Amino acid sequence: MDFKNLTITKEENVAILTINRPKALNALNTELLNELDKAIDVLKADDEVFVIIITGEGKAFVAGADIAEMRDMTPEEARKFAILGSRIFRKIELMDKVVIAAVNGFALGGGSELALCCDIILGGEKAKFGQPEVGLGICLGFAGTQRLPRLVGIKKAKELIFTGDIIDAEEAGKIGLVNHVIPQDELMAKSIEMAKRIASKGQIAVRYAKVAINRGIDTDMDTGNAIETDLFALCFANEDQKEGMTAFLEKRRAEFKNK
Repeated sequence: MDFKNLTITKEENVAILTINRPKALNALNTELLNELDKAIDVLKADDEVFVIIITGEGKAFVAGADIAEMRDMTPEEARKFAILGSRIFRKIELMDKVVIAAVNGFALGGGSELALCCDIILGGEKAKFGQPEVGLGICLGFAGTQRLPRLVGIKKAKELIFTGDIIDAEEAGKIGLVNHVIPQDELMAKSIEMAKRIASKGQIAVRYAKVAINRGIDTDMDTGNAIETDLFALCFANEDQKEGMTAFLEKRRAEFKNK
């Protein structure tokens, strides 16, 4: 598909989805969000894509939602906009493929919330993170109040959200907001390298592991264990489990067929 505000490229089993609205610092407007929605559906249906990297064109990952579009919204229009963004980000979070955010620059407001819904966040040295919404007279709208506390802890999340402070990649790494801080000129290469490492594993097992984490994180330990146990058992119905264990015993590299 052709998109106005996005580009998609592939490298082996890795797809790179680039937010490409650099004149607006890749700000999320309704048009871009609808394109992102369609792009995720396309990539989800592509059996040759195992891992997706989301990044931004230019000096921003995503600098936030589009203030010019939001300024004159009615409460009902604002609700619809928030529902749209939240639904798409939840789709990314729950899709059966691993999604890596390669944060190359500003990830503010909706941009930070987009990164938060990804499975792994890699930050370039020039990356900046923040939730500056309260400085605009609004609170967060794309589930940032729900994901940020779960990731960095409720006290730190409240500090970042209430102050609207913007932090650099180093600080984001210290508080656990990003997995790794990477030299700027190596960000995409390292992101692709990690994506390919993940893509080389048994993808059914990777998907089941993601489901177990996502379903279990918000429940009690016993329920989470039950979810994990069921998914562990289901792995033994697949060819990949036999191949993976046979390859280990034969001291060779496994050749997974994702069956």
